[in-house]
Amino acid sequence: MKKILALCVALTLLLALAACGESESTESSASETSTSESASANTGLKDTYNIAIVKQMDHASMDEIAAAITAELDTIAKENDITIEYNVYSGQGDESVLTQIGEQAVQEGVDAIIPIATLAAQVMVSCAEGHDIPVIYAAVSDPAGADLEGIDYVTGTSDALDTEYILEMMSMVNPELEKVGLLYSKSEDNSTAAIEEAKNYLDNEGIEYVEATAASTTDEVIQAVSTLIADDVQAIFTPTDNIIMSAELAIYEQLIEAGIPHYTGADSFVRNGAFITCGVNYTDLGTETADLAFQAITEGMSDLEDCYKVAGGIITVNTETAEALGLKYDMFEDKEIVEVVTTED
Repeated sequence: MKKILALCVALTLLLALAACGESESTESSASETSTSESASANTGLKDTYNIAIVKQMDHASMDEIAAAITAELDTIAKENDITIEYNVYSGQGDESVLTQIGEQAVQEGVDAIIPIATLAAQVMVSCAEGHDIPVIYAAVSDPAGADLEGIDYVTGTSDALDTEYILEMMSMVNPELEKVGLLYSKSEDNSTAAIEEAKNYLDNEGIEYVEATAASTTDEVIQAVSTLIADDVQAIFTPTDNIIMSAELAIYEQLIEAGIPHYTGADSFVRNGAFITCGVNYTDLGTETADLAFQAITEGMSDLEDCYKVAGGIITVNTETAEALGLKYDMFEDKEIVEVVTTED
């Protein structure tokens, strides 16, 4: 892996030398590289900034966030007549890979690191400690629980769930709801707070629940789903859990066949076959994160808060799944509804 990352750095340097005012990109198994250049006319800014963008793994939500971040950085560079160079890395869900990426970014002396998701944020914060490099995380559901608050070189955006409302949605769709499955990974810090909130809500409502967990693999997720189906749950809730998200394409048809709607914490699940979610727009979240990063590297961190919660409340529904399950969703017309179909992106 170190050899792969070193190759990516060499390619990045070659691209930077060859760039002539247009964005360019290259891809490899370790990173994707893009450069946006223009001549700087702002005396208060540096001519060139370098940013490392680190996805915890590859999946629809993180890809959407990364794309929004890079698009906004390109816009910022053009508006300010400067150069912003960035590398987009994938940690492949592996802490050791994330650590290698973080250590390389620090060694290169980047101006900022933007990690996407909780584990990536925790690793990048650790790598950047003592190096005067701001870390601006994206899509961390519980920053306090992940020990990311109160650090002077750290800020970012949170996609914290309205767990109670998503569970209320279950009863709105099925007023006779009596038994819910909670599907999540114990290795995902993103899930911890939301699952506890779900348990408290269901206990208060007198609704039975069954838990099924997976550690890290798709096969484990499939087995957990099979357990919930055997337990005759009427609906399943999953928070913004990256392990379950990465397996959604492998389980959605199984759930449809069993007649069980999957309520989730992010629209990426829904685009991969889950029934419905209520959450944030990840393009908006990525854009806001990029703006925070530029503020951090040009104005400093002193005026920035520990965390910025991105407003949610957007209903995303998979119309194909809804039709296959025979479920309606017109009871949510008071909110913004985004209709999608199943894709493998």
